[in-house]
Amino acid sequence: MQDFSTYKQFATDKLAVEFNDLGILVTAFTHRSYVNEHRKTVQTHNERLEFLGDAVLELVVTEYLYGSFDDPEGVLTNWRSALVRTESISAAATRQELEPLLRLSRGEKRGTARARAQILANCYEAVIGALYVDQGYDAAKKFIENSLLTTFSEILKTGSWMDPKSHLQELVQSHEGHTPIYRVISEEGPDHDKVFTVGVLVDGEIKGQGQGPSKQAGQQKAAESALEAYKQV
Repeated sequence: MQDFSTYKQFATDKLAVEFNDLGILVTAFTHRSYVNEHRKTVQTHNERLEFLGDAVLELVVTEYLYGSFDDPEGVLTNWRSALVRTESISAAATRQELEPLLRLSRGEKRGTARARAQILANCYEAVIGALYVDQGYDAAKKFIENSLLTTFSEILKTGSWMDPKSHLQELVQSHEGHTPIYRVISEEGPDHDKVFTVGVLVDGEIKGQGQGPSKQAGQQKAAESALEAYKQV
């Protein structure tokens, strides 16, 4: 079990606050699996704080976009989705060094990268919830501004707020005058658990490949692969 002084130091260094109830911050880092392994000493996990933090996060991001830009609702909605998606907030959690403080079961510690990203994103929201409860809205807002909203200019610059297929189509049409075409390269596995490998072609040349449990998911992964290839050019 980690020394709670580590969490106090984190609050001072990363959040620039002194918690009135340090226990609520520790709870923000406590995954359900950890409680299951330590039932005698730990009773509370971070899911309720995550629920609260998710709402605060969406409000702060919405407030920022509404006050900073005059674009229509559809564009603002896409921008907000890009900021609050799992990948974005998991990356913010990593930059804020939340991962070493996570309280996980032994099994979860050995989980996949994708599972860990989701856990980190949930923890980030739980920390927001803890800040809101213990320090108030302004403290939670400041944390979000410093750790997440500072990335928005890069999101705009790279076009990552678009879904991969839309982004690739805009990029290819503007630079090459072609429309990407998606083809299923292979299907593997039984009907209830198929894996589709999809290629995306530009002017007859394969620019990327991806796999997924559906053709649509494979297309998205192929588009992501092609976008990465274009970045290298």
